[in-house]
Amino acid sequence: MTQIEARTLRYSVDGVAFEGRLLFDVADPAPRSGLLMAPNWFGVSSAAEELAGQVASRGYRVLLVDVYGATVRPVNPAEAGAAMLLLKQDRELLRRRLLAALEALRGQQTAPMDAARLAVFGFCFGGTCALELARAGAPLKAAVSFHGALDTPDPADARNVRGAVLVLDGALDPLVPRDQLAAFAGEMNEAGVDWQLISYGGAVHSFTDPAADNPGTAKYNAKVSKRAFAAMYALLDEVFA
Repeated sequence: MTQIEARTLRYSVDGVAFEGRLLFDVADPAPRSGLLMAPNWFGVSSAAEELAGQVASRGYRVLLVDVYGATVRPVNPAEAGAAMLLLKQDRELLRRRLLAALEALRGQQTAPMDAARLAVFGFCFGGTCALELARAGAPLKAAVSFHGALDTPDPADARNVRGAVLVLDGALDPLVPRDQLAAFAGEMNEAGVDWQLISYGGAVHSFTDPAADNPGTAKYNAKVSKRAFAAMYALLDEVFA
């Protein structure tokens, strides 16, 4: 029987303390693949932890990443937006924090893990984070973005990508400008990356989030969410085989 537990994983970056949440099946002693999960703009939250637990139940060691710092836990959109904007405007800082989280996952001794089999996935701002970690040259087998923005300050950084990339996009998402899709495709093709982009008809932003209920902008779509997660799991099965 699966027994998912969550443990706090502490690390620091530039003198700032961070607290991620490591979720894993304590009843499974085998070394499993490790996943970083970059949450949406609210960062580490109960909803994000619940989602991380669902992914961990499929046989992964999942670190819910803290990109804001242990003392920053947004409780409303204004706070979330301010915390996110700081990192969107400073991608080098964002990458340092993501790389530190990946090293914390690789070095943890709590959950048996195969440190050679690592991937990242993220939602909304977390999707942007997943792509930035890949562009930073992290040793990842895959990077998966759910309804995240695709822009980056230097598209040439795609040459640093070491694994497969999967972008799961809402075709009607007004928060991800449509011209970013073509630019992203050009970026990935120029660098020779193994990449996929699936754009789901009828879906807007946050289509995986059951709490999203802003029609036309950010809205949960159960059918599309199921398809998108299936696409991620299929890719992980492939790259971890």
